[in-house]
Amino acid sequence: MTDVLIVVAHPDDAEIAMGMRMRDHALTGDHMRVHCLSSGASTPEDAERRRSECLAAGAVLGVADYSFSQIPDNEFVERRVEINRELFRVFRERRPDIVYTHFPRDQHLDHRITADEVTTVALREAADLCYFRSPYSHDFEPNLYFVGTPDLLAAKQAALDCFPSQQQLDMTVFSGLTDLAYRQHVHHRVVERFPEGAHGAEMFRTARQIVHASRPAAACP
Repeated sequence: MTDVLIVVAHPDDAEIAMGMRMRDHALTGDHMRVHCLSSGASTPEDAERRRSECLAAGAVLGVADYSFSQIPDNEFVERRVEINRELFRVFRERRPDIVYTHFPRDQHLDHRITADEVTTVALREAADLCYFRSPYSHDFEPNLYFVGTPDLLAAKQAALDCFPSQQQLDMTVFSGLTDLAYRQHVHHRVVERFPEGAHGAEMFRTARQIVHASRPAAACP
């Protein structure tokens, strides 16, 4: 079983960027955790609402554990030391095999700092590190594509529907981007060879992937 850790700045960041991949990890039996550094809210009432939305989305996608730090929204610059300390705590609770987080070049400062600090910790504490594309990433050139199915895309949309507090984002737009955006990177002759039922794609950039050689079983004495 693969231990998967997804670290995000705010609630809904993971579901928007990689909801299909999350559901697939769960369906294949991987243990998946999501950790939000911030509740993404300015009041205790709103913070509780955002946490409830995350838990509902996590139930749809099969997240085993959803946890939160208490970093105030839009105060990540001043809290870098605290963020670093929190991340080491989260990583050592259950050391992950693969870590997903924001791409470091992002218009949102909280996303950028999350990416930088996760990278620092993940390169010491995990084998594989992968960046996802958020709506605010720039200069993002994917080298890993997760091609989904209609069922996975429907699960992603159902998870995004669990965030009514974020109506200004129009979550259906992100499902549409999942369905189409990869075509600007993948030639149509490659797309033609996709298996029947392939539907949409989520894009990632691998920062590090460690592959071990297969080894024959040890000879019996």
